[in-house]
Amino acid sequence: MKLASRMDRILIETAFEVLVKARALEAQGKNIIHLEIGEPDFETPAHVSAAAKKAIDEGWTHYGPTQGFPDFRQAIATHVGESRRIPVGPEHVCVVPGGKPIIFFPMMALLEDGDEVIYPNPGFPIYESMIRFLGAKPVPIPLVEERGFSFDLNRFQDSLTAKTKMIVLNSPQNPTGGVIPASDIRAIADMVKDRDIMILTDEIYARIVFGEKPLSIASLPGMQEKCIILDGFSKIYAMTGWRLGYGVMPTWLVDPVNKLMVNSNSCTASMVQRAGLAALTGPQDDAVKMVAEFRRRRDAFVAGLNSIPGFRCQLPEGAFYAFPNVTGTGRTSKQLADELLYEAGVACLNGTAFGEFGNGYLRFSYANSYENLMDAVERIRKHLTK
Repeated sequence: MKLASRMDRILIETAFEVLVKARALEAQGKNIIHLEIGEPDFETPAHVSAAAKKAIDEGWTHYGPTQGFPDFRQAIATHVGESRRIPVGPEHVCVVPGGKPIIFFPMMALLEDGDEVIYPNPGFPIYESMIRFLGAKPVPIPLVEERGFSFDLNRFQDSLTAKTKMIVLNSPQNPTGGVIPASDIRAIADMVKDRDIMILTDEIYARIVFGEKPLSIASLPGMQEKCIILDGFSKIYAMTGWRLGYGVMPTWLVDPVNKLMVNSNSCTASMVQRAGLAALTGPQDDAVKMVAEFRRRRDAFVAGLNSIPGFRCQLPEGAFYAFPNVTGTGRTSKQLADELLYEAGVACLNGTAFGEFGNGYLRFSYANSYENLMDAVERIRKHLTK
């Protein structure tokens, strides 16, 4: 049997490949500092885990509604409405297992062969993967280091065509940690408000931010009906393994997304939704403490990277990633990433794992202990100066 030709178009996440390599080195007895995976190194808040255990004991172990339980969707609608200052009801919310279905399902529901999708590059690799898989045309827009890794707006405007069907925004951004300035968000909205284009706004890191709160394009006049908001519980509540995300979208798109959901997953695990409800409506102390610790790590780690000859790293405004320019080391980013893994014991990602415009950069996740981050800086320095 031969695989369907569409499988040639689907991509993977390099982070998991590097993790496998790093684990293999650890099995050989080598000490590796893991800065490759974008996963909080904190425990899920205790009251959230307790809610899941209680739910299991109470029998929340059966099928639930495909769209999500009504009270949970109402809690999500309330949170999104208050945080983005837009009118949201439970009828706008689709609960899904993780954030990725809110990339895949709306794209599958909206894109035809030959449609064009504008997306950030470097950016989360699943954007391009799904665009290609569905037979649409990916249109990458480079993120400009000098602009805090925001879009080149001139290139963005020049890339809009009659075939543009969707735009993907991500702020705070993976892999750069950049936040799109509010002025840029408004400029993008002005360019597309009169066009028949949907915007997938990936806001999974919206609460992990160290300065001014990012502006959601959905909050601008006339834009909510053109937007699909992607958010979830993995990052802010350290719930990556729970697989719990959601999309907020116009009601006309909810039914197609539900159809894709029922054909693929049936529903999101019932006890996991009870845990999510506890996370969203319960104490937020753990989330606040986590963000404060990420800020402390960010400040020290970026300062450490900038003290290494050949490294130039902007201070990220959100998420938990540092994205240094390493062209000054005289090595390619791939060469340096491999050297750091195999010779220095520091696992990170080559910037091209996030697209062609990531060449010359490395991505480090500072979702690791302060001590390990400082150790990683010294290992990198020692490797480059030996």
